[in-house]
Amino acid sequence: MLTQLAVRNVVLIEALDLDFGRGLGVLTGETGAGKSILLDALGLVLGNRAETALVRSGADQASVTASFEFATLPPALAEALEDAGVEIEPGEPLIIRRQIKADGGSKAFVNDQSASVGLLRNLAPILVELHGQHDDRGLVNPRGHRQLLDRFAGADTAKVARNWREWQKASEALEEARAAIDAASAEQDLLLAHLAELTEIAPQAGEEARLAEQRASMQKGERLAGDLEELRHIWEGSESPLSELRTAARRLDRIAGEHKLLAEALAALDRAILEGTEAEEKLEEAAEALVHDPAALDAAETRLFDLRALARKHRCEVDELPDKMREMRSQLDAIEGGEAQLDALRIAEREAFDAYEGAAVRLRKARKAAAKTLDKAVAAELAPLKLDAARFQTDVQPLPQEKWGPTGMDAVEFLIATNPGADFAPLNKIASGGELSRFILALKVALAEQGGAATMIFDEIDRGVGGAVASAIGERLARLASDGQVLVVTHSPQVAARGRVHYQIAKASSGTVTKTSVVLLDAAQRQEEIARMLSGAEITPEARAQADRLLEGV
Repeated sequence: MLTQLAVRNVVLIEALDLDFGRGLGVLTGETGAGKSILLDALGLVLGNRAETALVRSGADQASVTASFEFATLPPALAEALEDAGVEIEPGEPLIIRRQIKADGGSKAFVNDQSASVGLLRNLAPILVELHGQHDDRGLVNPRGHRQLLDRFAGADTAKVARNWREWQKASEALEEARAAIDAASAEQDLLLAHLAELTEIAPQAGEEARLAEQRASMQKGERLAGDLEELRHIWEGSESPLSELRTAARRLDRIAGEHKLLAEALAALDRAILEGTEAEEKLEEAAEALVHDPAALDAAETRLFDLRALARKHRCEVDELPDKMREMRSQLDAIEGGEAQLDALRIAEREAFDAYEGAAVRLRKARKAAAKTLDKAVAAELAPLKLDAARFQTDVQPLPQEKWGPTGMDAVEFLIATNPGADFAPLNKIASGGELSRFILALKVALAEQGGAATMIFDEIDRGVGGAVASAIGERLARLASDGQVLVVTHSPQVAARGRVHYQIAKASSGTVTKTSVVLLDAAQRQEEIARMLSGAEITPEARAQADRLLEGV
């Protein structure tokens, strides 16, 4: 609830500090005393437009600070503050400050952290309901009517929201699968052709490297063929160097025992023969490895070309071609089994839809039943508020399927007709601001504890009425305030007498300077103010006696 309001240099208010509490608080004063200024000041911290005309003449800037306290922080408020990055500790007050400079521009702060005016506007409906002559928020806004009716009905809206999300998820899965299969089906012929082409060539992992190595080897053999042939002629035959060495070794062997040096020479010759034999074997191995087969070389080059061409075609590496084949087979398998998959997804989507529709239909029935109960409750409040010719209707209408959502399949709006035979119209279409305020009061009483801001403010709800009607208004305002906080700007002594606390707004002039002040009245001052409201400028003993009776009657 609103606990403190500090106003500095706003129009006629130089400095004002007010403390508020629970229950019904009334603000009274003569016409023109500045009650609207006080509401304008409060409107600044609720995100209203910052007009430089609000800055008091001669002042550099105006400021308004409002403090709100909560037994438990409302979830919507906590979420809005978290989204804005504003920190608030449990039990800590929420302090909103707004500054306006005389030369233009404004600043806003929430708990001393810089904030946007947009944040203030988001917080406003959670903090304060302001009902007045130009009400365009709160109960007048049809966007909140469905939620109020659901709370009044005690409806299970969470189940509908959960079923909605499940239906949307199932629908998205079905659409994604359908789109994937449609896209694959459109490419089926192309997939078959590509797969046939790949199957025919049958690429193997690592094949490119093996073919490249074979081709390089054969190309080397082609280049070395002449040299190898010449070496073969040198090493082969009876007159080859190795053959001559062997002949020399046999002859030397016969005489090697005759001298030590001959034996050493034979040993050296044997080693030469061994090395020569090894060289001969290596030459034979090289000739076999580098054999030049033009047909084999051509085949290797052709396959390499084909493999690389396919890789370019499918925009991948040659070694990835086997994976491409498996991917294509999977796509074709998906096409073949796609209908079975779609059937399963269609069944899941239909089941999710049926669950959502069933929950939404039950919610609709609960809404319509609650609407009848609410209409009767509001109707019972209208006659005492001098609205006996008016009618109230909670309109529950089905939405087209494209507008269904997590809140169900219905549009909900509170409608009124102020005259017999008149058509029902939205709340904000009625002619009189006073009637609008009384309608809202009747609706708030009927809804009782079904939600809304912790603080409600009614601006001149008693305009144009008196006597029993004013008493009925005061009684209902006090009832609303019994478990919360209601502030009312009033000209009615019957309403003022119902207040738990009473503030008097007064305007005083000194020379060319005019100031507005607000005073918290004690019991005696309160009696005098209510007497003034009863009798006018001259307060009579009869007016004081009547004021006493009003105060005693509550």
